[in-house]
Amino acid sequence: AYRLLMDLLGAAGLPDRARPVGEPIRWPLIRNNPEFDQGPAAARDYVRTVLQGQLEQEPAACTWLVGVPAMRFAGEAETPEACQEIELAGLGVAWTLPGLEQLMEAPPLKAELWQSMRRAKRRWTNEA
Repeated sequence: AYRLLMDLLGAAGLPDRARPVGEPIRWPLIRNNPEFDQGPAAARDYVRTVLQGQLEQEPAACTWLVGVPAMRFAGEAETPEACQEIELAGLGVAWTLPGLEQLMEAPPLKAELWQSMRRAKRRWTNEA
C-alpha cells in the first residue's frame, strides 16, 4: 500500500514526502457516551469542520479523498463514486480515489484511476 501511494504521488507530480497538516481524524470522539451524537451525520459534520479548518490554514487546489470512509464523511449525504472530481459545498473540489487496499486487490481499477488522474491533475499542476 505504501509503494502504491508513493507511485500515485509520483504520477501526480507531487512530492513523495508527506507533510502532515493536522492530526488524523478519529471517530467516535467520545466513546461510550450516549449523550453525544456519534452517528453518521455527526461524523460527516465533524470531518467537514476539520477539513474546513485545515483548508483555511493552508488552501489546496484539490483535496484527495482516499477510500470509502473519506468519500462518505467528507462528501455529501450520498457516498460519491471513486475516480471522479466532486464539488464539496463550501470546501472546494475533491478527487475521489478508491482505498489503497481496494486498488491492490482489483488491478483493473488502477487503469480507471490513472485515467481519472490525467483529468484531475490539471487542478494541482500547470499541465493542460
